[in-house]
Parts: sequence; structure tokens; C-alpha cells
Amino acid sequence: MELLILLASRQGQLVTRPEIAERLWSSEVFVDTEHGINTAIRKLRHVLRDDAEEPKYIQTVTGMGYRFVAPVTTIGEAHAEPAIAAGVAGREVAAGEEELPGKKRPRRRWVLIGAASALVLGTLALTTGSHPLAARLLHREGSPPIASIAVLPLENLSGDAGQEYFADGMTDELITQLAKDSTLRVVSRTSVMQYKKARKPLPEIARALNVDAVLEGSISRADGQVHMTLQLIRADTDTHLWAESYDRDYKNVPGLADEGAQAIATRLHSAASSASVAHSTTPEAHDAYLRGRYFLEKREVDKSAAYFREAVSRDPTWSQAYSGLAAAIQSEGVFGILSPEETVAKGEEAAHHAIDLDPQNGEAYSTLGATQATYEWKWKEAEENLKRGISLSPNSPEAEFYYVIYLDAVNRPAEAVMHMRRALALDPGSFLFNRHLGSTLYYARQYDEALVHLKQAAEMEPGKLNFIQGWVSQIYEMKGMRDEAVTFDSAAIRSSDSAAAHHLLAIYRAKGWKAYWEERQKEMLAHKDETCAPYDIAVNYVRLGKADLAFPYFNRAVDQKCWGVTWIMVHPLVDGIRADRRYAELLRRMNLPY
Repeated sequence: MELLILLASRQGQLVTRPEIAERLWSSEVFVDTEHGINTAIRKLRHVLRDDAEEPKYIQTVTGMGYRFVAPVTTIGEAHAEPAIAAGVAGREVAAGEEELPGKKRPRRRWVLIGAASALVLGTLALTTGSHPLAARLLHREGSPPIASIAVLPLENLSGDAGQEYFADGMTDELITQLAKDSTLRVVSRTSVMQYKKARKPLPEIARALNVDAVLEGSISRADGQVHMTLQLIRADTDTHLWAESYDRDYKNVPGLADEGAQAIATRLHSAASSASVAHSTTPEAHDAYLRGRYFLEKREVDKSAAYFREAVSRDPTWSQAYSGLAAAIQSEGVFGILSPEETVAKGEEAAHHAIDLDPQNGEAYSTLGATQATYEWKWKEAEENLKRGISLSPNSPEAEFYYVIYLDAVNRPAEAVMHMRRALALDPGSFLFNRHLGSTLYYARQYDEALVHLKQAAEMEPGKLNFIQGWVSQIYEMKGMRDEAVTFDSAAIRSSDSAAAHHLLAIYRAKGWKAYWEERQKEMLAHKDETCAPYDIAVNYVRLGKADLAFPYFNRAVDQKCWGVTWIMVHPLVDGIRADRRYAELLRRMNLPY
């Protein structure tokens, strides 16, 4: 209330954060003013139904303070003093109305102070000590333990957009450290990043992410100094459980996230990160590492790999820098920047370096296992490393996702679905994991549920429909719904060539299903020398009942070490050739059991 009065009394003017702190807290009171101001502003916005992005009441002036932007009307004291009585709504004394003899209306300020004091004292009485009424009213004794947490993106208070990588990187490090606890479910980065600068009420965010608690905070870096604030909030009651501020000079920043995670783990009586000791690296290596993570998440994989290489060169003893480099190289292979041979040679070297330096580095094991499964077909070694990665990083959706790739490759679709559901539970806001659960369910022949998740993915990222429509088309094909299958297949083509899509639809309407795919095959054959194109050509020949033409292209895909051919055992469209001896020979070439 005091903050609202202050802002409204300065209507239209900037009220700085130091001014707010001075107004609300005396110098003798020890309090984290950064957290206090953030919390007060957030709760005012919640009560006023205000939006930080399009404010009607309170406008944020980044790095400086706040401005009250709504119209303010001042009501004269002589006509607008509220009479406040316990349990009774305030009653205004009209102009000319006589007051009772001997009674004087209390001055407005003293009434407000009295009401506020009563509220504060009542709150203190209920929320401190061992008061039995507080325990009953607040259910403090019966509150369930915190079993899940979301780490919201740290707010960049540096006043410099170029420091976003630093704020996001420190957020990632907090998530990584907390996620080492197998008893605590930690929501992945992809899901929490959608709430960056969202300014939504924390209970609403917690419900959307299905977590018990939320960690929020801010960070700033200037003149060689870093200031970070964190506060842990219980979602169901919007209660502050813990808060802390950290001030460090530049050289001590590398261990800051680990220190914060340890404090949170202690507050939660959790084992989070307690088994590991943060690596003491140089500030320069740490900064390069944060930039590598930042660009890896943005899918600028070449730039990411370059920064990870810089981190490695500045600190050749840092396991995390090597595992980050391995992950970036894996992504370069997926995007076709590196050949399969280069991906294997460079990626495995980096992963092995990471494991040699830290045998507890789960990311390194998962990346190594994914490379062995996708490009080398070393199935036994791949599963050992992938399972080791999950055990060391129990909250990593990527570790689960990589294991799913292996499970589908070796024709264990039911297990693949189970682990893909686990990945999505850890990262419910991920477009990739929603889409991949859809394709995993397709491989498991659970077509209707597959459609549900693919449509959810389409709603999340409407600009990425071309990554979804092909899967939807194949599902409708397996359900015998050819009109729908053609509709979605041609829609995937329309995004890049509307004339070709129109031509194909005309052929389907005039000549039917087989003619449509014969025409599609002509377009595919025109690109037969591109990586992985032979696999799609082979599958289409199977669809057309031309197995003799399909197998040469399957063999070319195997020669290329195309990632698509990895799922040949589980792909429904390949069912028509499974009895053919040439199919068994393909599996033998891929070291797969038949």
C-alpha cells in the first residue's frame, strides 16, 4: 500500500528504485530491497490486473524504476475522509452533515497507519513463532515437500541487451546444478524461457509448468562486479521460502551458480548438487562457455562450437566445456554442417575428453551414446552410455530424448514412448519434444494419440508446420484416410513451392493415390544426391509396391550413414518388405538383429 501511495502521488513521474527503498525501509532494517521491490511491484500488478508489457497502471523504466501512468484524481479531505470501522465498510461524511457531538473523525493518515499496523501485526502473529492458530490456518505443518521446481530466466538488470547471454547462461547453470538431484523434478530451460519478461503471476506460471515452487531473480554485471538476487517461492500459497543476494567480483563468477544451487538445496533439504564440486575455472573460459550455451540454444551451432572451443583453449581441464563442444558438434552433424564422419571423429573426441576429466558428466555420456547410435551403429556401447547419461542427469530431457532415438532404432517402441513421455514431462513447453512424442507414438502404431501431440506442437510453433505435416500425412495414410494424407503432404510442399503443391493436388483429384506418389517420386529423384534423400526415395518405392527399385536406395542411405535409416526397423511404411531377404541384409549392414 505504501508503494502504491508513493507511485500514485508522483503520477506520471519516474520513481527510482533507491527512492522506493528509502521510502519503504529505514536504514536500520536489514532487508533485500531488490527482492522486496520486485515482489511488491509484482503483487500490485496482480491485484490491479496490470500487464507489464502493456501497462495501464505501472510502467517499468528498465534499470531505473517505475512510473504510475494511470489518471489520478485527488479527492479533498473535507469531503472524502473515510470512516473506517472494524468489519464495516468505510462511510463518507457528506458535505454539511453534522458529526456527533464530542466525536472527531480521525485524520486520514492515522487511520491508514492504524489499519496497516493492524494488518502487519496480525500477519506477524499468524506467520511467526509456533502459534497454533497459524499452523492450522496456513497448514504449515501439513505442507507437502517441494518435489518440483522451475527456475525462471534471471532478469538482466545490467541495462545492456548484450548481457542477455550472461543472464540466460547463469539461469542454465542454476538449472543444471539443481537438476543433478534425482529426487527433485526441475523443468527444463526450453519451457521456462517462454516466461522471460512475461510478468505473469507466479502461481499461474507454476500451474502451467506443474511445479511446486518457482525460483526467480535478477543479475547484473558492471565494472568487474556481479550482483545476483534469488528468491524461492512456494507456488500454492505464493509464500516466500528463501531469498539471498550475492555480490562477487568478476573472477569469482564461475562458482556463483553452484553456490546459489547449494543454498536452495539446503533450504529444500535436498541433495541437489551436493555430490559435486564446481570446477574452478577462469572468468574468460566461463564467459566463453556461457556464450556457447546461449548460441547452442538459439541453434546457431557454428558460433556455439567456436565459443566452446575458446572455452576449452582457455581451460583444457574443464569437463563441461568439452561436453558443450560435443553437443555443438552433434548439432552441426544434424544440420548437415559436418559430415557423419566428421561428426563422429570430432564429437567423440570431445565427449571422451569430458568423461576423462569428469566421469560424472552425464551430458558427455548422453552425447557420446547418441553419436554412437545415430552414426556408428555401435548399439551395445550406445545403450550403455545413454543409460549412464540418464542416471547421472536424471532431470535432462535431452538424455531421455537421445535414448528414445536408440530404442526406436532397435525396435523397442513401447519403451521409446515411455522415455519420450518422461522427456516431455521434464520440458512440457518444448516444440521438439511434443513433435517427437507424436512421431514416437506413430512408430508405436498409436496413431490417434500421435495426432494429438503433433497438433499440440503445431499450435506451439505455427511457423514450423512443415516439420509436422509430413508426420500427420503418414499417420492418416496408415489409418486409410488418403484424402487427408494427401492434404497434409501437399501442405508441407506448399510452404516452399505453392505451384508444385497445386499441380500435385490436381493429379490426385484426376488420377488418384498412386499417380500422386508417382509424381512426387519424380521430384524426389531430382534431389537423389542430397544427404538422406535416398532413404525417402526408397520408402516411397515401397509405398508404390516397387521393392526392386527401393533396395538400391536403401543401401545408398546406409552408405551415407543417413540418420533417417536408423529407424528402418520401426517405420510402419517399411512393413511391406520385412520378409524380403534383402531387408535382412540391410539390418546386418547396420549391426541390427533380425
